[in-house]
Amino acid sequence: MCGRYASTRRPEDLVGLFDIDRWEPEQTLAPNYNVAPTDDVWAVVEAADRETGAVERQLRPLRWGLVPFWAKSPNVGAKMINARVETVHEKPAYRQAFAKRRCLLPADGFYEWQTARAAGSGKSYKQPYFITPEDGEVMALAGLYEFWRDPGRDKDDPLAWWATCTIITTEATDAAGRVHPRMPLAITPDDQAAWLDPAHQDPDELRSLLTSPAGGHLAARPVSTAVNNVRNNGPHLLEPAPEQGDLE
Repeated sequence: MCGRYASTRRPEDLVGLFDIDRWEPEQTLAPNYNVAPTDDVWAVVEAADRETGAVERQLRPLRWGLVPFWAKSPNVGAKMINARVETVHEKPAYRQAFAKRRCLLPADGFYEWQTARAAGSGKSYKQPYFITPEDGEVMALAGLYEFWRDPGRDKDDPLAWWATCTIITTEATDAAGRVHPRMPLAITPDDQAAWLDPAHQDPDELRSLLTSPAGGHLAARPVSTAVNNVRNNGPHLLEPAPEQGDLE
């Protein structure tokens, strides 16, 4: 599972890193050191321009927590923040998005937790770890996106449409695997064009593009338990912190 991550790079930087063709400067998100489900997040997508039909690589905000187009309520999105790679191509909630609507979610790293017991009191608590590429490069997490229309609004009303996303996960390895059994998947720079191309729809070929973030060269460090509260934000959440007890 990937239930929290950090995404702090400016959109101007992401435009260069991902060779973006189109980004609307009025669309802006603050650096987020504690991205949580239902937050708006930056995503890289390829889609056809409505007027010209030309496929453009776009940087745009999406809401984290995929809402299938057939859902009766957007509330289901909070439970669909992750899609398992083992079944993503066949699950009704994800299979159409996997075929046609894939995205990249830029991240500095992600958080996972282990249960620990506090020294002295013996009380259990959740010790967070920040898992990030050893080289500090941006991670291009593999995601899917979908559109959902509020049936209570006219289809021409911009507020009627929700654009949402999910992160694809797999069994964890290396540093991430020592903290949690699942981890997000990523797309290498050489494979990003193939992953984003909406015309590329072969499930086996698409699944072959999914790789471990940073090629598995990840570092995991304990950070402050302040990250456990989604209301906390800021660069201090990424600072190394000593473990306060014994891991279970």
